[in-house]
Amino acid sequence: MKSADALPVTSPDKNSPTSQVQFVEVEPDLDGQRIDNFLRTFLKGVPKSLIYRILRKGEVRVNKKRVKPEYKLVAGDLIRVPPVRVSETPELPSPKLEKIASLEQHILFEDSHIIVFNKPSGLAVHGGSGLSFGLIEGLRALRPEAKFMELVHRLDRDTSGCILVAKKRSALRHMHEQLRNSQMDKRYHALVAGQWPQNRFKVKAPLQKNILQSGERLVSVSEQGKPSETRYRILQSFDNATLVEASPITGRTHQIRVHCLHAGHPIACDDKYGDAEFDKQMKRIGLNRLFLHASSLRLMHPKTEESVTFNAPYDEQLTQAVNTLKKV
Repeated sequence: MKSADALPVTSPDKNSPTSQVQFVEVEPDLDGQRIDNFLRTFLKGVPKSLIYRILRKGEVRVNKKRVKPEYKLVAGDLIRVPPVRVSETPELPSPKLEKIASLEQHILFEDSHIIVFNKPSGLAVHGGSGLSFGLIEGLRALRPEAKFMELVHRLDRDTSGCILVAKKRSALRHMHEQLRNSQMDKRYHALVAGQWPQNRFKVKAPLQKNILQSGERLVSVSEQGKPSETRYRILQSFDNATLVEASPITGRTHQIRVHCLHAGHPIACDDKYGDAEFDKQMKRIGLNRLFLHASSLRLMHPKTEESVTFNAPYDEQLTQAVNTLKKV
């Protein structure tokens, strides 16, 4: 973004980026973004109500003209952003900064377009439902200079492993297109109860999502559900369990977990779809978390369009569980 000559300061805080009129030229990467969404990112800390007020009053101009909140920016547009009063308390996640700083060690890859992150089990991908912050809020706090940062896809809170974050809007569009066209290959490792059949390579079962009064999401196999398919491969057989690789062809909520249950082999320590007796056995060997791990991710890099593959190592609990179980 390039700022043209600004008008005189109208606020005593000369360090505030919104203390004076600013003129911002829209870069090609922002082409197609709504003006209200652009302002919410550009004017960090400013309430949404104030953003819509300055739009409604015509204080925001694009190419010297009033625009509505739904106006879509075009590369080369010149936006006039008026002075606004910013909240004095910066928008930072509530946990301690050490916790945010610890996210750095889980970054598998980073360049100007993407971050590939090995998400720990127990970390939500975003705040909400009583959580003050999640992975994306933490990464934004870790990279305050980043103009854009959004999740490309999601993982359940208890699932660990590879997750993609876009650092440019064009990269997000490119990777979303790959997801829609099934050009992104995601592989998960799951430890399931019992002996997975040697000749079972896929589960096709329609899934229906139900939201309980508490807000909890529960998914079940139902003829009224959406078509869903997961492909499976046995990685290692144990006395009373099997380590399988699961490749989701569709991307439904809790898909792998429910398809494993439907096949008669629930995932270890799954508090929604698990088997209590199997989970007791797993806890005796020190496993206290869902054994579902996004182990690898293959995609076309959004800038080079070359195929790249990322692998996420297990955490200590998953490693210990696999090493402790008796192989068949």
